[in-house]
Amino acid sequence: MRRGIAATALVASFALAATACGGSDGGDSADGPVTITWWDTSNATNEAPTYQALIKEFEAANKDVKVKYVNVPFDQAQNKFDTAAGSKGAPDILRSEVGWTPAFAKKGYFLPLDGTEALADESKFQPNLIEQAKYDGKTYGVPLVTDTLALVYNKELFEKAGVEAPKTWDDLKKAAATIKDKTGVDGYWGSTQAYYAQTFLYGEGTDTVDAAAKKITVNSAPAKKGYETWLSLFDGKGLHKADTTADAYAHIQEAFVSGKVASIIQGPWEITNFYKGTAFKDKNNLGIATVPAGSTGKAGAPTGGHNLSVYAGSDSAHQKAALKFVNFMTSAKSQASIALKNSTLPTRDDAYTAEVKADPGIAGFQGVLPAAQPRPALPEYSSLWGPLDTELPQIAGGKTSLDKGLGTAETAIAKLVPDFSK
Repeated sequence: MRRGIAATALVASFALAATACGGSDGGDSADGPVTITWWDTSNATNEAPTYQALIKEFEAANKDVKVKYVNVPFDQAQNKFDTAAGSKGAPDILRSEVGWTPAFAKKGYFLPLDGTEALADESKFQPNLIEQAKYDGKTYGVPLVTDTLALVYNKELFEKAGVEAPKTWDDLKKAAATIKDKTGVDGYWGSTQAYYAQTFLYGEGTDTVDAAAKKITVNSAPAKKGYETWLSLFDGKGLHKADTTADAYAHIQEAFVSGKVASIIQGPWEITNFYKGTAFKDKNNLGIATVPAGSTGKAGAPTGGHNLSVYAGSDSAHQKAALKFVNFMTSAKSQASIALKNSTLPTRDDAYTAEVKADPGIAGFQGVLPAAQPRPALPEYSSLWGPLDTELPQIAGGKTSLDKGLGTAETAIAKLVPDFSK
């Protein structure tokens, strides 16, 4: 996921304005290197330097290719690429969030990668991640990093309270109360964002939609039960009340890394920031467990991450260079390097070296990946969280009822997938 939820990357406006894409770079000459443009959406402070160093390594080994690197804030990249591709001015390569990949493929903006150099190591990648990069039977991205959500917790506070990582949401409620009694801090602080609430649906065996049946299920009985559990975790001893402000994400994160709350639901994109907090100067104090299970006994969280995709509008010379660069960036060597520098999760098993797994954050999240739920190959799927991001804070803040909020979200989702039934 949504690595860009916390993205603080800032890019000067001239950087995008000056971006030359799709083989149109005036710096190319008949006998000179091909210049390809890559829009990277990673965190400009914590992650981008690693990618820039790999670009230098790639260019040193491939004198015929130059890479123009542009860091685009995650929350702007989807719309910017959509606009650029529609006017034939998109970058040759996009770091595409997994939810964007089928959407842009449907529009014809991405090049199918099956049988190309970019996917030469296809068998090395985790199969479910390759599946998420497909649309209509073809593959439109090579997995670069992956992620999911987990219950992250402060081991010291849990041990002081004499509690273990909870297996169910009921266990979490009991643990939170005990932690409050024993340590004085809240045991859990939940998010009102739809992406984070998704795990409660999985715990009831449902989703926002049933893509196979073309049915909207966000307001179904199982979904309501999941959201009822989600809502119940904002009220009770040791359960922090809902933060419905625009800065809620930052407030929750800061409370956790400073030891003011014992557990939250979070993804591996924050590993580096966890370690910067006073509570996790000792990295081994970071506990990572599968999200608690719902009433069905199922536990799961969304599979997120990013692919590298190639622009279909680039000319053949730029596409060839782009495919070579994608192969390099997604190699086991590059992924291991990225993991070591950025504490992100590789997408291929051979990149999980002993050195990589020495990072407790990476090792911990690798352990919860089997519970991650793949997203359906539905181009509109990521956009379905938009209506819920509007309604869930209103529900959590007591400004509207659960029934009314889900009903409103259902109506809005129906407009996004008009061929789905309710």
